[in-house]
Amino acid sequence: MVTRSVLLGTGSRLPERVVTNDDMARIVDTSDAWIRDRSGIRERRFAAEGETTSDLAIAAGRAALERADLDGKDVDLIILATATPDHTFPATATKVQAALGAEGCIAFDMQAVCTGFIYALTTADSFLRAGQARTALVIGAETFSRILDWTDRGTCVLFGDGAGAVVLRAETGTGDARTDRGILSCHLHADGRQHHLLYVDGGPSTTQTTGLVRMQGREVFRHAVANMAQVVDEALTATGLTGSDLDWLVPHQANQRIIEATARKVGLSMDKVVMTVARHANTSAASVPLALDEAVRDGRIRPGHLALLEGMGGGFTWGSALLRL
Repeated sequence: MVTRSVLLGTGSRLPERVVTNDDMARIVDTSDAWIRDRSGIRERRFAAEGETTSDLAIAAGRAALERADLDGKDVDLIILATATPDHTFPATATKVQAALGAEGCIAFDMQAVCTGFIYALTTADSFLRAGQARTALVIGAETFSRILDWTDRGTCVLFGDGAGAVVLRAETGTGDARTDRGILSCHLHADGRQHHLLYVDGGPSTTQTTGLVRMQGREVFRHAVANMAQVVDEALTATGLTGSDLDWLVPHQANQRIIEATARKVGLSMDKVVMTVARHANTSAASVPLALDEAVRDGRIRPGHLALLEGMGGGFTWGSALLRL
């Protein structure tokens, strides 16, 4: 018998403000056709003035708890993945903790940019399997609109704001990856040598400013396809499963072309891939849980389905988590 981290509920929150590609063309030298051809993005959501990462995270976390039929008092652990915290410190997760009434539980932030949610999910799984917590709330939340360079059409058109969350609970499984519910396998990687390809040019110990996103898109694309395909294969090999066993791939929603190229590389048809990038754009750490929640709520992903979550972000970081709902 083994301990598995079983998914009890999902939730999400998107800001009300919808920004179309035509809206972006009024800000920077671009067009709807230019953005769609390169990314597949049609629109994105931007946080309102005064709307914070914690606001989005609290709403997503509350929704996930409601769907799990739990409340804050039931939570032992909160991990918030974000690259856009409310403050340098304290952790934005502590604001979520207070708002949800999860008094006394473990609460901290995790920063792995677009892979942040996968890193946070893996960390929560380790806590639950080790017996250090029983119920975990894992959130990815971002307000990336606050760190965009509005003169750089190669980056500012690609990102959006939002939050997604999941509730996990430790339950006993048989150890058989073909039948057990919950997280079956997690794999994380990083390569700091590629820092210069995707980063923010500020920070407390360097410029004492927040900084703005900088990216070499062509190189990021090349690494993303290879790395995301790698972690798919890694997860399947570790569990003795194959691509034909997968019901769904839930990838980081950075770029439609990256997602399609990754699916081709691992031999998955696109009807098994959850894609929200056209409407959400790249929401960094919020990307995977937003896509997961949408597919759970609309009935595509159902109990018993095998889903592979994967992501890649600045650092570079990348990783995957295989779970059965």
